[in-house]
Amino acid sequence: MSQVCEICGKGPKAGRSISHSHRVTNRTFHPNIQRVSCVENGRSVKKNVCTKCLKAGKVVRG
Repeated sequence: MSQVCEICGKGPKAGRSISHSHRVTNRTFHPNIQRVSCVENGRSVKKNVCTKCLKAGKVVRG
């Protein structure tokens, strides 16, 4: 599944994990992407949308 929101374009970001002993390793932060059915031009379309866009009401579900 795609890890990019089709509404806002949010995708994976690179970062670092730091342990208690301060050892540093690379990691990625992934947004919470859900596959939902949306209403677009009067018909139902499935889209990959992040939960922040769902909660903000940027998508009409249906």
